[in-house]
Amino acid sequence: MIESHKIEIFSAGCPCCKKAIDMVRSIAGDKDEVIILDMAEPSVIERAIKLDIRSVPSILVDGEFADCCSNRGPDRNLLQTALKN
Repeated sequence: MIESHKIEIFSAGCPCCKKAIDMVRSIAGDKDEVIILDMAEPSVIERAIKLDIRSVPSILVDGEFADCCSNRGPDRNLLQTALKN
């Protein structure tokens, strides 16, 4: 049985971030919660610093960095795998 996931996307609103948001929304299931976090907001910046986020877009699935976001940005296949767990 597939459970729901909380997916958080740290975004700067740039075209690359928008593409990642669209990708996540196309993969996420009906029960998954997709949250877009705007890096222009001070509280989001504070959280990003605590999480050691160094580039955007960055995606967390259930509070953990998705493997798709290590080094080069989101990877569709790795994100799909993360959401099937």
